Amino acid sequence: MLMRGGTSKGAYFLARDLPTAPAARDELLLRVMGSPDERQIDGLGGAHPLTSKVAVVSPSTDPRADVDYLFLQVAVDRPEVSARQNCGNILAGIGPFAVERGLVAAGEEETAVRIRMVNSGDLATATFPTPGGRVRYTGDAEISGVPGTAAPVVIEFPPGEGKLLPTGDVRDMIDGIPVTCVDNGMPTVLVQATDLKITGFETPKDLEADLALADRLHELRLAAGELMGLGDVSDTTVPKLTLLAPPRRGGAITTRTFIPVRCHTSIGVLGAASVAAGLRIAGGVGADIAQRPDTGDRIRIEHPTGFLDIESSLGTDAAGLPVARRTAVVRTARKIFDGAVFPSPAETAPLPVLTPGGPR
Repeated sequence: MLMRGGTSKGAYFLARDLPTAPAARDELLLRVMGSPDERQIDGLGGAHPLTSKVAVVSPSTDPRADVDYLFLQVAVDRPEVSARQNCGNILAGIGPFAVERGLVAAGEEETAVRIRMVNSGDLATATFPTPGGRVRYTGDAEISGVPGTAAPVVIEFPPGEGKLLPTGDVRDMIDGIPVTCVDNGMPTVLVQATDLKITGFETPKDLEADLALADRLHELRLAAGELMGLGDVSDTTVPKLTLLAPPRRGGAITTRTFIPVRCHTSIGVLGAASVAAGLRIAGGVGADIAQRPDTGDRIRIEHPTGFLDIESSLGTDAAGLPVARRTAVVRTARKIFDGAVFPSPAETAPLPVLTPGGPR
């Protein structure tokens, strides 16, 4: 099933319809998406990381969840499939997909699906309308970066078990640049844009064309990965780098996020959750330029194509360190098509051909 989830688009599969061996699965998915090719002309991919994503869904063995969701990022221009991160946008389609495929029974008015994100072990609950026991995709919820409106998918994240501040410090210095490393579902490095000699209001295209900036961000990301306990991140997509600037359109902060080389045209859900949490930490990078609301949990994160609202609250642990208490977001999802995909020929051993009923 091809679905739009939030501001991303991807192919959603039942785990039983894919090869069980990761290498064979990844080879098949590269062919399905048309990678490596910058246009992905021979597959389902949309020639951008945001439209070259895969969700693999199965019944969960975890008593806290109904389904397991494995996210796979299929590279566009190289033969690489990564399972190193979650995707909160594709997550928006997991609940509807689980109902469509019969993994979860639909309620008469709405359905809540408990999801375990296999990549990290984190949990989420997605609630969406199912009048008459069928998923409804139409509605009046609007999210930036997606034309029109659709039914709301409310996603709530329980507090994670990992450290909100992976380095143990509110601020770290990397090459003379102050950063805040935060993980509220997505390892993220917060950097004030002016510290990199830019405004933070540039377009993604202009930022991507700045080769000196790209080199600086690369070095920052490698160093931050080591500080955050992620090891050598040169071949991974985490941590994300988010550049911060004052808000311009009534939100709390302006963001430009790198994923990790391309500049996001919006911002990922889990990345925004980490930004929102980071802005609530006294002394964190960006806290002094953010315009946080005086009351309530909602923080509006501005991005290149609009905004994303995150409900975020923090507390402290026994040692007095900040911890996430509540994180929630409203997204939308849409079923685009449902059927069989035919992988392109490959000069390797033949792999299963996908059919609506599974491989044969």
